[in-house]
Amino acid sequence: MGPSVAKRVWLILAGAAALVVVLVMLSGRQPLARVAVARAVRANLNASITSNGKVEPIAPHSIRAQLPTFVAKVFAVEGQAVKRGQVLLSLDADQARADLARAREQLVGAQEALRAARAGGRADEVAQVESDLRKADIERVRLRREREALERLVAKQAATKDELDQKQAALERAEADWQRLRRTRDELARRAKLDVERATLLAERSVNEVRALQEKVRSTQVTVPVSGTLYSLPVRPSDFVKVGDLLAEVADLRRVRVRAFIDEPELGTLETNQRVEITWDALPSQSWQGRTEQVPKQVVARGTRSVGEVICSVDNEKIELLPNINVGVRIYLRERANALVVPRGAVRIEGTRRFVFTLEDGSLGVNRSRLQKREIRVGIASATSYEVLDGLREGEAVALPSEVELRDGLGVRVMQTP
Repeated sequence: MGPSVAKRVWLILAGAAALVVVLVMLSGRQPLARVAVARAVRANLNASITSNGKVEPIAPHSIRAQLPTFVAKVFAVEGQAVKRGQVLLSLDADQARADLARAREQLVGAQEALRAARAGGRADEVAQVESDLRKADIERVRLRREREALERLVAKQAATKDELDQKQAALERAEADWQRLRRTRDELARRAKLDVERATLLAERSVNEVRALQEKVRSTQVTVPVSGTLYSLPVRPSDFVKVGDLLAEVADLRRVRVRAFIDEPELGTLETNQRVEITWDALPSQSWQGRTEQVPKQVVARGTRSVGEVICSVDNEKIELLPNINVGVRIYLRERANALVVPRGAVRIEGTRRFVFTLEDGSLGVNRSRLQKREIRVGIASATSYEVLDGLREGEAVALPSEVELRDGLGVRVMQTP
């Protein structure tokens, strides 16, 4: 083997050894973490809250049974447009009419008893007492004059003391009879007054009973109190209803109310007159617009959630949203045009501070970089993005959540840059 050949062999061996060393070194290094990135861009941002809610009529009119009876006939169907005064159904009124006739008879008797009581009781008894009282008064006056005359005669010794004592005794008996008859007359008057009060109460009670039964008889013809939509008709012919049972519900459904259930942490951003968008799974291609009318004053438990109930007024001109259905609710809190935004997932929260991980472009080579933790100041937020007020420039890249834990100084391989 010549010197030149030997030299080439040694060069090849040295190169192979160097390659082996490089491969060994590379095999001991950890691979770079792969992260996806997004860039801070300008966009129109809508901060909103999404939740669920229930549709309610704004001014519902519930018609309830006023007496226990059977449903005789039904003249309308649920969902029908109705006008004020229109008959919806009729109830069996036979028992109510019989009760009304009995109450009217009792009223006549009570009114007759009241007239008698106001006349001072039984006329013959009152007249007899008054007549006896007048006679007793005349008698006692006569005996008093005769006694006075006997007293003058006794003083002149023209009559005896015994005659005067007899006249005095007769006068005392007459006075006693007169006092007794006065007490009898006063007792009759007192009893008459009580009888008047008692008869008055009985008559008033009879009048009220007749009026109540008249109202019950009228209520057996169930009519519409206001024009609108008959959205609930839970009874059928031959059904038995008790007092207070629901017969029908009517309301103007061209504008409805939605009771939205908003989780407690999001209540602080709510105000009146914020824009509301309503969706319903039964009509997925449609939405309805409205405004918040009343923000919650308290938090209540709803299942496992603590929520505030927000009242929203919603246009429903085509009467597509029905009372008591469950709907989706989006409340638009604030809107910002041409805001600098980043994805919500890129923002880390530590107490009251917000951070993102930016990239040192090209610090480790092509598509490789090192993370830098940077504090930012945020504004409003939507369901997917945060507004960045300070800490980032337009076009800067931020790391999105990855399978590995992101930290300051971590070397990464960039997967994409939207």
